Amino acid sequence: MSKPVILVTGKNGQLGNELRILSEKYLQYEYVLTDVAELDITDAKKVDAFFEQYQPAVCINAAAYTAVDKAETDKDLALKINAEAVGNLAENCRKINTRFIHISTDYVFDGTATTPYTEDYPVKPVNFYGESKLKGEERALMMDPSVVIIRTSWVYSYFGNNFVKTMLRLMKERDSINVINDQLGSPTYAADLAEVIMQIATAPGNKPGIYHFSNEGVITWFDFATAIKELAGLQCKVNPIDTSGYPTPARRPAYSVMNKDKIQATFGITLKDWKDSLQQCLQLLQS
Repeated sequence: MSKPVILVTGKNGQLGNELRILSEKYLQYEYVLTDVAELDITDAKKVDAFFEQYQPAVCINAAAYTAVDKAETDKDLALKINAEAVGNLAENCRKINTRFIHISTDYVFDGTATTPYTEDYPVKPVNFYGESKLKGEERALMMDPSVVIIRTSWVYSYFGNNFVKTMLRLMKERDSINVINDQLGSPTYAADLAEVIMQIATAPGNKPGIYHFSNEGVITWFDFATAIKELAGLQCKVNPIDTSGYPTPARRPAYSVMNKDKIQATFGITLKDWKDSLQQCLQLLQS
């Protein structure tokens, strides 16, 4: 009897890379790691054939169009990857009873709340990226009601492009930088998210629904940058600015803190403090 297969999409992204590393701890599974070169998830026929061939026990969709500002003009591609492709995966998961885990975002909310968003809080994206991700959630739930959707926020990692790596670069190049201090949220270390996904993927019995996950703690981007500076031992001066001082093509929610009680209670997950996880990532980046 060969091992059950876990299919991971988006293997070249931050989360995909973290899942690849973590797969070495879960040797009871075979892994098929894909990106667009191996499997174009926007092509329904190719997805059908792929599922036919590999018969995955679990499908983790870590693929996404994540360029938030670019999505405002590149709407077709954002929709294709963040919504249509999700439908293709979900349909096949339902057909052959594959456990489907799909990753979504805090950007499905409008950022006007003052207390952490629960999973059933009304969604209302303020930018097209958020809208495309919301459409992906809707397709996933429609095509495969047993899907697990994990909304996450402010993701960073040793891999890929992210806030932490950008800050490290800028702080080495410049004497001072300006960072937004009126948007509140919680960072997520992709390695921690990968661990939670694998815990859910390998748990006995499926517990479908929408869940929120990030590291513990509520901060602004300015707080995040200041912590990066201190932990990395850099000298650059970090100045707090308002969102109005840094206009971007896509609006950002001012408040995107999520309530994570449900994922903790359902799967027995312990959350790590954002600063501890940041320190872990910085040690990797600096070694």
